[in-house]
Amino acid sequence: MKRRGFVKLCASAVAGITASPELLARENQVYHRYGRVALVDSYSGKPVRATSLDVGEAYLFHYPYVSTPCFLIDLGKAVTSRSNLKTRDGERYRWQGGSGKKNSVVAFSAICAHKMSHPAPSVSFINYRHKEVRFRNSNDEIEQRAGVIYCCSENSVYDPAHGGRVLGGPAPQPLASIELEYDGDQDTFYATATIGGEMFDRYFRNFHDRLVLQHGRDDIDHAMTGSTGIMRLRDYTNNQVGCQA
Repeated sequence: MKRRGFVKLCASAVAGITASPELLARENQVYHRYGRVALVDSYSGKPVRATSLDVGEAYLFHYPYVSTPCFLIDLGKAVTSRSNLKTRDGERYRWQGGSGKKNSVVAFSAICAHKMSHPAPSVSFINYRHKEVRFRNSNDEIEQRAGVIYCCSENSVYDPAHGGRVLGGPAPQPLASIELEYDGDQDTFYATATIGGEMFDRYFRNFHDRLVLQHGRDDIDHAMTGSTGIMRLRDYTNNQVGCQA
């Protein structure tokens, strides 16, 4: 290929990248790339396989930092990518959809987007509700729906099948989602990034002392590397608070 043709080809490629909103999202504050971390069983240390996850069961792991909890849930149905999400600052972004063989596995930050309620060993006010519950939706009307993430602290409700979008309550933005990389040959997962509005800096400031005691380390903002342990949420916390309107 002549040099002039090569330059034109490169210019076209650059123009294509510039025009792609999905690629641009990876350069702004909505997409945060972290280390590639394997999801492993907290007890055995073996990689967690998609086929070993119980449908409707909430699992907990920590990512992208050692003290930031996340939910892993097999919704039992394929869920597709969504592009109509936006942060509290108005930044629009695309959610990747479900992962795993059936595209039914999703992961989200377990830190509520309102006042940052989150699972702790003593109690969890934010939980996944696989069975139908009542709540007040964004129009302040009573709605019944199954398969929601419900925060009983201030009654914020999220839809994990649609990128963690807010269904009701005071939360100003969806839950930040965790990008999952799925290895189809091994049936295993890696966490690689967060997508959406992060609240980690404020989380570290507001809960610093308790997080240090809970995790037994001062560097609560240390990035996860290598692997992160996963367990059932009901094994992690002593009390899952359930509520409904």
